[in-house]
Amino acid sequence: MRPVIGIVPLYDAEKQSYWMLPGYMQALEECLSIPVMLPLTQDKTELLYFIRECDGLLLPGGQDVDPALYGEAPRPGCGELCPARDRMEALLLDAAFRLDKPVLGICRGLQFLNVHTGGTLYQDLPGEHPGLDHRMERPYNRPAHRVTIAHDSPLYEIVGGSSYEVNSCHHQAVKELSPRLRAAAVSEDGLIEAAWMPDKHFILGVQWHPEFIYREDPKSLQLFAAFVKAAKYP
Repeated sequence: MRPVIGIVPLYDAEKQSYWMLPGYMQALEECLSIPVMLPLTQDKTELLYFIRECDGLLLPGGQDVDPALYGEAPRPGCGELCPARDRMEALLLDAAFRLDKPVLGICRGLQFLNVHTGGTLYQDLPGEHPGLDHRMERPYNRPAHRVTIAHDSPLYEIVGGSSYEVNSCHHQAVKELSPRLRAAAVSEDGLIEAAWMPDKHFILGVQWHPEFIYREDPKSLQLFAAFVKAAKYP
C-alpha cells in the first residue's frame, strides 16, 4: 500500500481559491505515495479525520506567519498573512504530535513549525538580518547558497554529508529556535535552514524548496523519499 500524504492547501485571497504547486505532488508521487490536497478548514472533526486517515502531513510554502503568534506586531516588510492557514496548521500539528505522524515542512512550513512550538521569526530578512540574498530570481531549480548540516540530525543521513547547496526563495526565517526543535542545517550567514523534533518519529522542516529542484538534484528527491518512508513505516 502506498502511504497517503495530506498537503495543506495554498490559498489565493484575491481569487478566493485553493491551489497547489505541482512539484509538491509530483515529487511525492515519484516516491510512490498518494498526495491529497486538503480543504482549508478549521473544523476539528474534519482535521482529526484527515490526520488519522493520512499517513503523513506536508506543510508547504505560502503567506507569512502572523507575528501575533510569537508576540509581535507586524513590522514594515512583513507580507500578506493567512490566519485561516495558521489556525488549520496549528490544529493539524497538535494532532500530528499526539499521533506521532510524520510531518515535512517546507519554507513557511518550517517557519510555522518553529512558531507553533515556541520559536520566533525574522519578519523581513533584508531589514533584520542582512547577509546572503535569500530570495533568488527564477528559475528556482538551481543552487543559490550552501548550508552546513548537523551530523546528529536526520538530514545528514538523508543528503549524505555535512555540506549541501540549496535553492532559496524566502524573506522570513527562524530567529529564535523553538525549545522543542534542534537545528539541522545552517546557512553561511548564520540562519537556521532546517530543524527537526528529536522526540518524534519524523518531524522535519527545511527552509529551501525541494519541490522546485528535485528533478535536477537527487538529494532533494531523497528528502521526499525519506518522508514517504517514514509515513509508510511508522
